[in-house]
Amino acid sequence: MYTQKYIQILIGLLNRLEAEQSENIKAAAKLVVETAIRGGKIFIFGCTHAGILAQEAFYRTGGLAIINPILPPGLTCDVEPITLTTALERQSAYGRIVLNSTDIGAGDLLFIHSVSGRNGVTVEMAIAAKEKQINTVCITNLEYSSASDSRHESGKLLYEVCDLVIDNCGCFGDSALDIEGFAGKVSPTSTVTGAAIINAICAEAAALFIERGVKPPIFMSANIDGGDAYNAEIMEKYKEQIKYC
Repeated sequence: MYTQKYIQILIGLLNRLEAEQSENIKAAAKLVVETAIRGGKIFIFGCTHAGILAQEAFYRTGGLAIINPILPPGLTCDVEPITLTTALERQSAYGRIVLNSTDIGAGDLLFIHSVSGRNGVTVEMAIAAKEKQINTVCITNLEYSSASDSRHESGKLLYEVCDLVIDNCGCFGDSALDIEGFAGKVSPTSTVTGAAIINAICAEAAALFIERGVKPPIFMSANIDGGDAYNAEIMEKYKEQIKYC
């Protein structure tokens, strides 16, 4: 029973994404293509589970080879104890430190994923990026974020300091499913909808590259014959824009 309920919730959210966020997804894809064609670099960041999207986006079969993850110490899911990430993501100054240690500059593109959009690291990173004339796109949950107080000293939430906002269409608190006999909710949705957003951006970007007469820098599976050679060609062509190897 609950399997079906959860899957139906996800289907509903994906339908909302299609109806409400398609234009923003296309706008993000256009930024990706324009940045890449002029030789700029593209990065993606999120804290802890939000950072799963950064891992989904790079070095991925069917994904864009030119997406670089930002995976700083203390903010990934392999930290022990994992509770340290909760404290660190609230430290605004660390967002600027992380950005300044990344090979990113004016005219580049930065995706930031934060479901609540309230913690200091992501807000500070977006503010610091704009100071450096870096274009910013955030993936967030507008219902959740707009009902939350910022933990950044500016009082701003992530969606208020980014150039383009993509709503993951989720609910307050992220977990979406009621279980009889339990006061809270279970089963978050942001990883599923976030991955859908990332891969939809890839699809739109690939089509735009083709429209411009450019072979899309999309990875082929290394487990398909010819995949290694194809991927090596892509990585050689974009070696100045790929920073994860």
